[in-house]
Amino acid sequence: MTQIDKAPWQGILPAAATPFNDKNQVNEAAMLALMERNLKEGAAGFFIGGSSAECFLLSHEERIRTFEIAAEMRGKAKLAAHVGALGTDEAIDFAHAAKRLGFDLISATAPFYYKHSMDAVAQYYMDIFQAVEIPILIYNFPGNTGVDFDLSHPAIQKLLTSGAIAGVKHTNRDLYQLERFRDRNPDLLLFCGFDEILSGAEAMGCDGAIGSTFNFMLPHYLKLWDACKKQDRDSVLSLQHSANIIMETIVSLGLIPSIKAILKMQGIDVGVPRRPFRPISKEQEEQIAQVLEQYLVQ
Repeated sequence: MTQIDKAPWQGILPAAATPFNDKNQVNEAAMLALMERNLKEGAAGFFIGGSSAECFLLSHEERIRTFEIAAEMRGKAKLAAHVGALGTDEAIDFAHAAKRLGFDLISATAPFYYKHSMDAVAQYYMDIFQAVEIPILIYNFPGNTGVDFDLSHPAIQKLLTSGAIAGVKHTNRDLYQLERFRDRNPDLLLFCGFDEILSGAEAMGCDGAIGSTFNFMLPHYLKLWDACKKQDRDSVLSLQHSANIIMETIVSLGLIPSIKAILKMQGIDVGVPRRPFRPISKEQEEQIAQVLEQYLVQ
């Protein structure tokens, strides 16, 4: 069975955004500047090429390019690359690139759009692992993929104890399922993937968190994580409450566009998101700025 040293991963990992320049091309300098800032703030590592990176709006070559840029952080922080794709062959191609670039882990959403059986989903992960022999984080995001893992299914139970799976990025508000993943294999590395339930996920035994808003409010969440570890209930409730007011605001306006607008406010111009996302208006920027001023803890 694959054993992962959990200690270096225990903490907060930004799900890195993909910056674009004014020609709608990946902006290497901005991506590295953001990662360097997050590293100085205390990031335990980075999750590259996920939903926050607009992964499915990037070309095949652009996804690999973001891996290449992030690889400059090797030795400074742990790196996980999201390689999920509609087809196994493309996911394997991304996985080979991540291996070549020295990523510590890979991650993959379940194959979506077409409806696959649990047997097929399990085989998808096994095929990726067998092709590159890098442990995989299951990117469990049923709200977007439409794939709900059946943890009672024999193929999924076998997969979770096969050695192919390092852990789970649990982007699901179902904390019961998070605990059930750990029940199926106590050695799994479990990450909270929804920032707004971080404190609840930590209480249910997650090892760390991977999230989109950590790009711009990492110090706030590091304080929350520390309060969770100290079992400082008042601070936990206060910090999570403030974070969730911010989250509620930016989700109502568009999560990815809001994050990019905030990063520009903070001095790192990451451009605007890919269409069909719509950029944030000046009025919406003012609304966001007011909420951040009132609730963001630095």
